[in-house]
Amino acid sequence: MKKNILVLLSVFLLASIALVGCSSSDDESAETLSVLDQIKDRGTLNAGVNGELPGFSYLEDGEYVGFDVDFAKAVAAAILGDANAVEFSPLTATERFTALQTGAIDLLSRNTTWTTTRDVELGLNFAGITFYDGQGMMVRADSGVNSLTDMDGMIVAVETGTTTELNLADQMAKLNVSYEPQTFDNQEAAIAALEAGSVDAFTTDKSGLVSRLSTMANSSEYKILDDTMSKEPLGPVVAGGDDKMADLTRWVLFALIRAEELGITSENVDSFLDSTDPVIQDLLGTKKGGVEEDNLGSQLEVNADFAYQAIKQVGNYGEIFERHLGKGTVFNLDRGLNDIYTNGGLLYSPPFK
Repeated sequence: MKKNILVLLSVFLLASIALVGCSSSDDESAETLSVLDQIKDRGTLNAGVNGELPGFSYLEDGEYVGFDVDFAKAVAAAILGDANAVEFSPLTATERFTALQTGAIDLLSRNTTWTTTRDVELGLNFAGITFYDGQGMMVRADSGVNSLTDMDGMIVAVETGTTTELNLADQMAKLNVSYEPQTFDNQEAAIAALEAGSVDAFTTDKSGLVSRLSTMANSSEYKILDDTMSKEPLGPVVAGGDDKMADLTRWVLFALIRAEELGITSENVDSFLDSTDPVIQDLLGTKKGGVEEDNLGSQLEVNADFAYQAIKQVGNYGEIFERHLGKGTVFNLDRGLNDIYTNGGLLYSPPFK
């Protein structure tokens, strides 16, 4: 489902004006209603995505699909019991944070790097890391460029409103390489400039470069350099000041990781419902007879089976990764850092206790 972000923002502003005439009790009620409660009342989760990044979020046969899309669906399954109860809004890099701050979206699941400024100054709340990435560089295969040190005097396309602008400046200054940055409002325009020859290179997260390369008409004419310019921990974001939504989102992510650690998948999760292992019972909400008893779901203000619903309807972390980015896809990405810790990756779930 697709919702125009401008329409959403307009509706929010009109609603804000209308609230001026409401009674103080109405104002207090609106102010105390958490985002999580609003989602329950509404019956849908409003999620912001990139919308034009293959593998992560893009339109296919009129529906949004991808790694980031599936994470949003997992959150919807955990809160509402329905992975399809999501309204997706495609957002540019410059729109995404405003959409959160104004309440136009409940969750931002869009290749967004966790930084100090965004976490503190912008008042956002990062709920974890779904994808460990790093900034890279794409150039023409016949350019003679094999590393960043070969790029002196080149014009580099970069998307405005992203961490890539600052990273690029820092790394080139460190290497004493002169270059000319050319900013674009979106990656499509940047890629078009590279293909037209008006710029010499394009920089963004390496996963984004792999994604873009897969869609280029003459992909063999371009290459991604081995250089990694930064650490880019990408993850879901919610508005600051509302811990309920942040906690729920964070523990949905941990549930997907924990399920993979335990070998629980969307295909076999039902076979674990009768398990006597307390670790599995805590995760799936089956301890002490189920939803009527005390459970971890009640602490998060959702049903006891919130993790079960996310896993059953969407899959564990590994399933989601392989479905959209792994060896069976055009991207052919290794898990690398995005593997569970027992396989040498960085994914590790705290205990469900």
